Amino acid sequence: MHPLGPPPEEQHWVDKAAGLAVEFAKTAAAYDESTEVPRANLEALHTSGLDQALLPREFGGEDLSYRAYGEIVRLLAAACPSTACIWVMHVGAATGLVQLSAPEAARFYADEYIAGRRFANALSEPSGGNLFLLPQQHARPVDGGFRLTGAKRFTSGCEIADHFLVNVLIDDTPTFFGVAADETIEYVPIGDTMGLRANGSRLVDFRGTVLRPDRRCPPSTAHRPNRIGSGIAFLSLGVADAAIAALIDHARTRTVPTTGEPLATMQWLRFDLADVHSRLEAAAMYAKHMTWLADQNDLEFNPATLRAKLLANQVAVDAAQLALKAGGGSGYLSTSPIQRILRDAYAGWVMAYSVEVCRDRLSAELFQQADASPDAS
Repeated sequence: MHPLGPPPEEQHWVDKAAGLAVEFAKTAAAYDESTEVPRANLEALHTSGLDQALLPREFGGEDLSYRAYGEIVRLLAAACPSTACIWVMHVGAATGLVQLSAPEAARFYADEYIAGRRFANALSEPSGGNLFLLPQQHARPVDGGFRLTGAKRFTSGCEIADHFLVNVLIDDTPTFFGVAADETIEYVPIGDTMGLRANGSRLVDFRGTVLRPDRRCPPSTAHRPNRIGSGIAFLSLGVADAAIAALIDHARTRTVPTTGEPLATMQWLRFDLADVHSRLEAAAMYAKHMTWLADQNDLEFNPATLRAKLLANQVAVDAAQLALKAGGGSGYLSTSPIQRILRDAYAGWVMAYSVEVCRDRLSAELFQQADASPDAS
């Protein structure tokens, strides 16, 4: 009943996600090894009603709070980060199209989403780095809409997607479209990724794809939070949870040959564990604050997502590195969950906005505030 936690009437959704996460954890290693998209997990999430619950009430959902959503993403990420990543992008693309589209198109996408159609984000460009909201590719006017020839990359779950949220330039202005998968769209492998190997991230090649004018999103006129920006920090928090759980499990069962005592009795490990867990709790508390801002539709939500991601990404990597330090050679084996968790931890670090970009933007904000201060000389 924490004030920044899920509202009591929504706790049953968090409990439902916790039950699903138990099952997802059993197959996470197999999906990582095969790189197969965990479609069964995604279908289970849809069947549970969680997808629909995130829609606004006027479109048949429950307008599930961001506070509950964050907790759900964290639970899923601790169990199977690839599943959680695809789900965050699916939910973000679908609810984003419902929020951003004109009424008729919004109703169409809500119905598709409720029916179980899959959604994905096609925003990042090969040369765009972290600037996924500032596309460089133009869509040119043609009969029936605008023609796009170009590529988007790191599109999680693209091969099973029915619809994409795409960002392109129209008359030099960034513009969102909803785009249905068709024969003009090809999915190009970009090589095995180090972490989140089962999230189906591919290069999406648009070869003369026509963007329909009735699927064009009008310019946004109001501030609104979004599920992707709020969810990414919780992906890393879940990975950090998994790292600490793996560390504790190993330390309790591993005997130090020279003393005959469990590794868990070693003071250096106990001190380091206490430190990283305390920082995880602090990062989680800030992330909860960020979701509270989202539920208030507060203008501070956007900068808060950068701080939440920065803190969560850093502690996930630190927790996973400590787990590997404790695991030693055993943790380095491909059969150990520790090596997989470490690889997954670094995925959050480089995911837009990367840790370096978050740091740069947050420091720029501090300098701007100082320049605007009446005491500035």
